[in-house]
Order: sequence, then C-alpha cells, then structure tokens
Amino acid sequence: MQDNPAFTFVLFGGTGDLSMRKILPGLYAAHRTDKLHADGKIICVAREVMDTNAFVESVRSRATGYLKQPADAAWDSFLQRIEYLTIDAFALAGYAPLAQRLHEAQGICVFYLATAPALFEPICNHLAASGIDLTQARVVLEKPLGTDLTSSRKINDAVARVFAENQIYRIDHYLGKESVQNLMALRFANSLFEPLWRRESIAHVQLTIAEELGVEGRGEFYDATGALRDMVQNHLLQLLCMVAMEPPTSLDADAVRDEKLRVLRALKPLTQQDVEQNAVRGQYASGAVRGSPVAGYLDEPGIKPGSHTETFVALHAQINNWRWAGVPFFLRTGKRLPQRSAEIVITFRPVPHAILPLPAGLAGEGANRLVIKLQPDESIQLHCLAKQPGDGMHLQPVVLDLALDKVSPRHRAEAYERLLVDAIRGNLALFVRRDEQEAAWKWVAPLLTAWDNASLPPKSYSAGTWGPASSSALLYRAGFTWPEES
Repeated sequence: MQDNPAFTFVLFGGTGDLSMRKILPGLYAAHRTDKLHADGKIICVAREVMDTNAFVESVRSRATGYLKQPADAAWDSFLQRIEYLTIDAFALAGYAPLAQRLHEAQGICVFYLATAPALFEPICNHLAASGIDLTQARVVLEKPLGTDLTSSRKINDAVARVFAENQIYRIDHYLGKESVQNLMALRFANSLFEPLWRRESIAHVQLTIAEELGVEGRGEFYDATGALRDMVQNHLLQLLCMVAMEPPTSLDADAVRDEKLRVLRALKPLTQQDVEQNAVRGQYASGAVRGSPVAGYLDEPGIKPGSHTETFVALHAQINNWRWAGVPFFLRTGKRLPQRSAEIVITFRPVPHAILPLPAGLAGEGANRLVIKLQPDESIQLHCLAKQPGDGMHLQPVVLDLALDKVSPRHRAEAYERLLVDAIRGNLALFVRRDEQEAAWKWVAPLLTAWDNASLPPKSYSAGTWGPASSSALLYRAGFTWPEES
C-alpha cells in the first residue's frame, strides 16, 4: 500500500447521479486535503457525446450542490484533473482512446464501475481486450452485486476472469463511516469494554438504518430489489460483523475480513419457522413525514400494481459461537420512517442485585447501554445511572456523549472520500471480500425464497411511523423494545 501514489481514476458512469452526488465530491474532498497525488488524473466515461469542457460545466452545475467543502479555487484546480471520454460500454472499438490515455499515464489505475451490474462483464472484458495493462490495476464495484447467491456468483466470476481477488474492491459505504471506524477503536483499544463484549454482560444488540425518503424516482429499480436485498444483505450484515467479530490479529485487510467472515458463517441458519416468527416485512402506505403528506408505496411512479416488494424489514438473528450464544441481534431498516438515522444500540444486562431504587418508568433492562450513532450525526453515547443531587440516594439516567465532530475539529472524511482514497492507495480492509458477500447471500436466501413466493402481501404501515406493529411484537416476545418505545 502506498501513501500517495500517482494514479489515473477511470469513472465509468461518469454522468450518472452517483458520480455527481458522491464520487466526484468525495474525490474533491480528498484533493482539497492533499490526499491525492498532484499528477493524479480523473477520466470520466459515459455514452453521452460531449467534450471535456462541456462535461466539466455539467459537473459544476450538478455536483457543486453536493460538496461538503467550499467550491473555491481548490474546486477549480480539482476540475482541471478531469477529462471526459465518450464510450459505449458494449462496443470494444470505443475503448481505444482510453487505452491510449492509460498507456501514456503514470502510476496505478483505478476503474470505478458506477454502472448497472449488467455492464460489469462487458466493461471488464473490453478493458482486457483493448490491450490495457491490468496487472497493477484495481476495479471498484458498486452494489447491488446480483439479486441472490447465483446471480452474485455470475457477476463475480465474470470480473474474476479479468481481475484477481486482491484487485477487486466491493464498496459498502457504511464501512467508511467515521463512527464505524471508531467502533473498532472503542472495542480493541480500551480494556474498559473488551471484558464486557460478550454474552455474560450484553442482553441484546439492535442495528437500525432508517430512511425518511421513499423510492425517490427509483421505483422500477426498487420494486425489483426491496429492502432485504438493498439494505440487509450488505449494510446491516456488515455492521453486525463489525459489532460481533473477534479481535483480528492485525489491521491487515484479510485479517479483518477473516473475522467478519467467521461471524457470517456463525449466524444461525434461518428455518421456515424463523421466517414466520422472527422476520417482519412491511410496506409503507400513505401518511405524513415531518408534517408533509406522502403517497403510499403502491402509488409511487414505477411500482407495479399490487406489488409485494418490502420497504421495511425487521429480523431477530442469532450468532452460534462461544462469545454470542443466546444474545439476540435485532436488525431493522425501512423507508418512510419518522427520521433518517442509523445506529447501533448495545444493551447491557442489569446488575445482578439492585440495592438502589430505579427512577420511575425506567426498567433495569436498558439502564446501561452503548449507542453508536452513524448518521445523520456521528457520536458514541454511554447511558448509565447516577445519583440525583440532593438528599437521599435517588438515581437518574445520564449520558456520557462523545460527539465526534466536536472532539476532533480537524477535517473528518466522509465515507466515500475515505473509501476512494483507500482504493487509490490499495487498502482493501474496508472493502468486502467475495467469500463474505457469498456468506451473506446464503444467510438471507431462505427469506428471499419465502418472500418472493409469498401469496400474502407485506404488513402495511403508515408513512412517518416506525413500521408495522409486528416489528414491536418481534422484540416484545423476547422481552425487549425498540429505543423509541422505551
């Protein structure tokens, strides 16, 4: 891994929404903080016919609003790195100008495929056939990589015919979040938590990714995907791995990913009974989010009449290993929920013998919990009990809050910025390995099969609520509640 290598970054799908919202702003943030080599070039590729000047003006108008930093002189110098090439991904002849540019370029080459997965195979095949030296190149793959284990393997096999596994960077932007990185530091750098990070001290774990938005013009894509494929198979299971994995022997990429893989393989396989009793799927109906009325899922553009696609999932998972045996893990994600948030809640067991009266309305369960907030604000909160000022021994809940943006005022890298820089530097630790991905698909396979073949529709919930009532019942049966219900 090199700290700051010369590079050429080739962005397929350069005119797309993802490129304008995330990738180019992420590269600009890295440019602004001197994380990119001065000679690094960005070649944006798409089908649209235009020259570089026209494309750069398009970037100014479309991407500027997504920048986290000022669009000042640094923005102008960043745009000078950009070149645009018109290439039809399916036409080999169109790759000749790209091959010529890369033949003249210095340093490593990163190909970022911000395209539909159906284009991954032709792009990789044509890169190889065009005479480009790929021995030191890297390829970054955006999700979704397939819709099930079979289709995922087909895509990975196609890419693997051109690139070795250590050249393939499967991106999951949640792994690039500062708070997720802090989770590793919290666990593995503090003797305070490591003795408690096990079944003897932890009652249960909750992982939530909530979205206020609906399908936002992506109805046709989302209706063929659903929340299970879009969020659970990748983001939520990756977060679960970060919480539950054993300490790796080092921060080497494969050492970290080996431990995540062990968690995925230790997940208790889902039976038909689990699908019926420990899994909830919902679909939002009309309602109101932050006081504004919104349409139901079936009334969104691009949604098939009577669609059974889920927009909400809640699961009760178990990890069958020595550390976590008997500890329930609850996973939840949904669209059109009351707020945008992502958090991990680790609830510790109550003290074995309470000698002090608890505050009214506060059960012993949940008095001590660790809350790791991933978005919109990143923080780590430790909830505990302390004495109220005054006479008598009366307890009150208090929160020790580590607001990460206040603790460290220096520039805090956004997820895409961190991951893009890691791809350029050759650091695979925050990217998903193929065997990880396949283990995740295997675990969700019984749910995919059951829900794809289900005759009954998902449970309905009003937009602006926390999902169907059966989500609350899922926890209630285990003796717990979601945070907003406590």
